[in-house]
Amino acid sequence: MLGFLLRLLPFWVREPLLIAVGSVLGVRIMYLAVRDHDRVAAGLGVVFLVFTAIRVHAVIRALRARRNPSPTASADGAAVDAAAQAQAGARPRPGPDTPEKEPNAWGQAVAAVAVVGALAAALWVAPRVMPSDDNTPQPASCSGGAHEELPKAYTQTPQPVTGEELCKALNRPDLAKLLGTPGETATTASGTSNTAPLTDGKVAQPEAEVTFDTYTVNVSATYNELSTDQYVKLMKFGDEKDIKTLTVLGRPAVLSSDHTMKLEINLGSGGSGGPVEQGPLARTLSVALDRNDRGGYCDITVWSTSGALPDDSVLLDIAEKVLPRIPERPAR
Repeated sequence: MLGFLLRLLPFWVREPLLIAVGSVLGVRIMYLAVRDHDRVAAGLGVVFLVFTAIRVHAVIRALRARRNPSPTASADGAAVDAAAQAQAGARPRPGPDTPEKEPNAWGQAVAAVAVVGALAAALWVAPRVMPSDDNTPQPASCSGGAHEELPKAYTQTPQPVTGEELCKALNRPDLAKLLGTPGETATTASGTSNTAPLTDGKVAQPEAEVTFDTYTVNVSATYNELSTDQYVKLMKFGDEKDIKTLTVLGRPAVLSSDHTMKLEINLGSGGSGGPVEQGPLARTLSVALDRNDRGGYCDITVWSTSGALPDDSVLLDIAEKVLPRIPERPAR
């Protein structure tokens, strides 16, 4: 059907159209063949390019014949026409002063360009309007919280980051690669602008969390007056393990380990939940909110349901990507 429609087109429309389509497909297929090292695709690309070269050659021959008509063919044609007119007793055809009207070459060229442009536009628009068959899961995006009313603590804190901003800083395209699981995509991503517990809503503590199949990453910023040195002393009184002080991006920091909490909720007839149990071990990197350690810190925590933990270098890599998105705490 397509071949029949192409044969109905005038020569100066059909040939440029075939050349445009053949060259585009040929170059594209050859590019994919070189990228994927596919010999079959390379052969198909060569076929398209050879087909295009043949069409170009045909157009060049037609242009030369149009510009330089053969004298012999013209004379023979004139003699045959004269003999036919004499036998039929018809009036002679119009002479050289009244040449036959030839097709407008410029009109055909414009029509060819219009057809090629329409085809290119259709190829460009089709992937955007046609439904995609790609079933690849898309990474989760941060839940919208742009219009939520921030607690009063955020208005009283200089340059605080919000939960939404933390989520965007954490939910990076390369986060799975930083975790050592580059083939995974984020299943959930969220951010909340909370306040720290036991502070009567006076300390801003935004939080963001991104979950993968293997690991879960949580980032929070606590805008209190606690320095890193004081924070380390509190850790030693708690259940944190493997405490290690270090410096991250010129700021005091500390690494520690602690168990998460596991809460089981029963949605049956009674609606009661089980006791709070000890969850898998989590590794946390706490970094001061400014280089001078005036108070406040950012926690980056990673854990998995299996209990496996990545190397500490993973936490350092995440911190180097996320911390620059959190404004340093200004001097008071």
